[in-house]
Amino acid sequence: MVWINAILQGVLLGGLYALFAAGLSLMFGVMRFINLAHGDFIVVAAYMALCTVDVVGFNPFAAVLLIVPAMALAGYLLQRFLFNRVLGQDILPPVLVTFGLSIVLQNVLLEYFGGNSQRLSAGALETASLSLGPNVAIGALPMLMFTAAVLVILLLGLISYHTPIGRMLRATADDPETVGLMGANNAHTFAIATAIATAVVAIAGGLFAMRTNFDPSAGPIRLLFAFEVVIIGGLGSLWGTLAGGIVLGIAQTVGGQIDPRFQLLAGHLIFLAILAARPQGLLSKGTP
Repeated sequence: MVWINAILQGVLLGGLYALFAAGLSLMFGVMRFINLAHGDFIVVAAYMALCTVDVVGFNPFAAVLLIVPAMALAGYLLQRFLFNRVLGQDILPPVLVTFGLSIVLQNVLLEYFGGNSQRLSAGALETASLSLGPNVAIGALPMLMFTAAVLVILLLGLISYHTPIGRMLRATADDPETVGLMGANNAHTFAIATAIATAVVAIAGGLFAMRTNFDPSAGPIRLLFAFEVVIIGGLGSLWGTLAGGIVLGIAQTVGGQIDPRFQLLAGHLIFLAILAARPQGLLSKGTP
């Protein structure tokens, strides 16, 4: 039962990791854009949710919904007026710009919030659980996070395949030059893609703040998890992010069950094994 419980907890943890990775996967799929500040965006969203609860007194879940449009607007403006300027055939300028943005965000957060870790209280949900048998239980909050991940991926799939902006995003991802020649504004399309991605980041950051402690330096490890999930699942595949998140989550919880010191290492080893055996990931880009 101990191992079954570890696997179940890994599956639920994978939902949060999928939320970490979904926005990164979307940006790379549409623009081939590598955002090294992605993990710091998650931490920024966590602090925004915390401040909304502390200052306004909102319920933490209402606070998460409130920061979604704010993060989406910030993502749109960043892409339109900063990231679009460095897009091109050379991947180095985006890497350098987002790396610099990551350093700036970490230092701004450190200046205003200090280095102490914080956590957003989810109230009774933190301890509520559903018993499935002797020594096997599912936490209410992890289950809610996994459900949110599935709903977000379903929504992204609906947007991608059943809306005009989704068709524009897919067309731009396939051939941005031709789409631009047909009169589309690629700069605007890219900005919309980033707005959607940062809206997902807002949800991920808010739920992350409820699950564990965080501080201004927590972004890089979240970025690493997101990269691993995207690679494991398959570049550009939305459902691949969920599959990759589950694989990484199970690897970490099972590794932690073997030895707590082995938890993170187990995830990295699974990532390397899958990368060596199946470089294209578990699901191809053709799978939404």
